[in-house]
Amino acid sequence: MTFKIIRISIALLLAISLQSCGFYRLNAVSIPDNIKTFQVDYFGYTAVQTEVGIERTFTLALQDLIQDQSSLTLVTSNGDYIYQGEITRYYISPITATANNRASQNRLTIDINVRFINTKNDEESFEKPYSFYYDYDANTILQNAALDTALEVIFTQITQDIFNDTLAKW
Repeated sequence: MTFKIIRISIALLLAISLQSCGFYRLNAVSIPDNIKTFQVDYFGYTAVQTEVGIERTFTLALQDLIQDQSSLTLVTSNGDYIYQGEITRYYISPITATANNRASQNRLTIDINVRFINTKNDEESFEKPYSFYYDYDANTILQNAALDTALEVIFTQITQDIFNDTLAKW
């Protein structure tokens, strides 16, 4: 019984010391002191096929993620960090087939081209494509709740990748 209390006490002290020392962080955001704001310009689309409104959904998802995971303030112009881009591909393809050569699963793939501008240090600016997919049953019509689920999965991954490349520097 005493050994268990000692172990719990040591674990608690270790957790407190790690937090107070400042060398361990769950969200390893790397933002220079001179960076205070960010702007996310409206992401349009150049994709031949797309769903109406997904560009707005993506723009808001990126804004929300950066606000939630950093201390930066969202502005509509003159941001220290600027995110621009467009949805370049919205593509549905069969990925598995049944014995009678019918699709049993489909894959929605979305590609997004991002231009990141660091107005304080141009050497950190870049342009890069991001892509992710969502697999779903071929009998599902990709609209309403099914489409919302697919977009949430895809946009969560892409926005996190963008965040990691621009703020976490992983």
